[in-house]
Amino acid sequence: MHVGSGMEHDNTATLDDPGLVPPPAELERSRPTTAPAGQGRASPRTRVRLVRTFTFEAAHRLPNAPVGHRCRRLHGHSFHVELVCEGEVDPRTGWLVDYADIKSAFEPCLERLDHHYLNEVVGLENPTSELLARWIWESVKPKLPMLAQVNVAETCNARCEFRG
Repeated sequence: MHVGSGMEHDNTATLDDPGLVPPPAELERSRPTTAPAGQGRASPRTRVRLVRTFTFEAAHRLPNAPVGHRCRRLHGHSFHVELVCEGEVDPRTGWLVDYADIKSAFEPCLERLDHHYLNEVVGLENPTSELLARWIWESVKPKLPMLAQVNVAETCNARCEFRG
């Protein structure tokens, strides 16, 4: 059994205590009174990488795989595509590119790939992840000049990164 010393602990704290949150009035006085430079706009030299992810379902087979290889047989994937854009943030808008513009640039590809047999798409007669990533790059890059990389994952454990 614990026997106290008879001295009571002082449970009050002061503003000098590092663990004490000051009252709202003290917080207001501690905040800067001037807005940061640029008023929320990006500096002219801010470089970023934006990534927009898409998914689609498709079937394919790899006719150039070795005889007996399981990928020579017809099979399908839930593909994940990442379009990576890179560049300097526009100081006026505060962004590199609108995500909606990335989506619009990829939309025609998506329509040709989603729920289709990839081997029947012109240019994808041997639709490996590597060749699919290059095909997407060649389709999207003219509409999206800041495109820096295309990633294609056919499983959660395997992906190709194509940088043009």
